[in-house]
Parts: sequence; C-alpha cells; structure tokens
Amino acid sequence: MSTNTPFRILTVCTGNICRSPMAERLLQTGFDEMAPGEFTVASAGTGALVGSAIEPHVAGFIHVFGADSSNFISRQLNTNILAGQDLVLALSRAHRSKIVELAPGLLRRTFTLRELARLLPLVEGQRDVGASERWKAATAKALRLRSAHPGGPEEDDVVDPYRRSEDVYQQMVHQLTPAVDTLLSWERKHR
Repeated sequence: MSTNTPFRILTVCTGNICRSPMAERLLQTGFDEMAPGEFTVASAGTGALVGSAIEPHVAGFIHVFGADSSNFISRQLNTNILAGQDLVLALSRAHRSKIVELAPGLLRRTFTLRELARLLPLVEGQRDVGASERWKAATAKALRLRSAHPGGPEEDDVVDPYRRSEDVYQQMVHQLTPAVDTLLSWERKHR
C-alpha cells in the first residue's frame, strides 16, 4: 500500500561532502530496494563546500556499500531546503541545533541519525499504512521516547572525518552505517 507522496528525509552535516551524502545515498539505495518511490532522501550542509562532489574517500565507501556516489553536488542548508521535509537527520547534535535555529517548526521532526537509530527499534510501526504515514507516526513516538532514553555526543554524533586520518574515516563508517542499517531494517520489518 503506498501513497503518491514520498516520505522526505534530509540528512545534514557540515560540508555536505562526507557524512550527510553517505547517509543520503545509503538510505536512498536501501529504501529504493524495498519501496521504490516511497522515500526521497536528500542532503545539505551547515557550512557546505557548495558545488563540490562527494569527498573521494567517502565516495569509495559508498560504492563498497553498494550505493552510487555520482551526480552529487553539495549545497548549503537553508530554510527553502528545510521546508517540506518530513524528517531531518543531523549527523551531530550541533547540526541538530543549527537546523532547529533555522526552522524552529522542525524541532519535532529533527533527530541525529544515531539518536533515531537508538529510539526507532523501541517503536512498533504500523503495517497497514503507506511508508509516509508509518514514518510520521513512528517519528512522533520516537520523539516522546527521547527524554526517557537520552544520549550524549558519544552516542548521537557521527565523527567528522574531513581531512583527517584513515582511522577517523573508519570511525565515521562504524558510527554511520549501523544507524542507517537500523532505519532500513525497521522499515523492512514493518512493511
């Protein structure tokens, strides 16, 4: 059962060339495999390297995980991009704060990626509705769980690897990919 309007997700990091594009491409690929057309995932950066492609090292990881890094252009986060998003996934708590400063109305629909991955498994999803309706209900429930299951930066943030060592890139992958997998698994379980 699907509706005509896809559920819109925006991922946000700083430069929009490492973390948020990787989350965007892995989520979009995963959702497309199980629910073509039911999800639209995009990304932006709070201090974007506007017009850049995905950082080559990260593009390599994206390919390893079976997604496509081509035809990507980084863009600066603004209120126009935020308008109409159903869910905004920040890659750190600092990004989450910036998003809510720009668009206070998104407070209830903005999580860090890892925070939502921690809360969503505690939510029972509706099976008899379209993806968009299921996720809107689930994120509202996850929001109510936030205060009962608080996390600090070490649980909620994905480290910024830009211009850092290979170890930091690996750390980013180990923080980001399980969170993406959790969101995809949750949708698969409730379809």
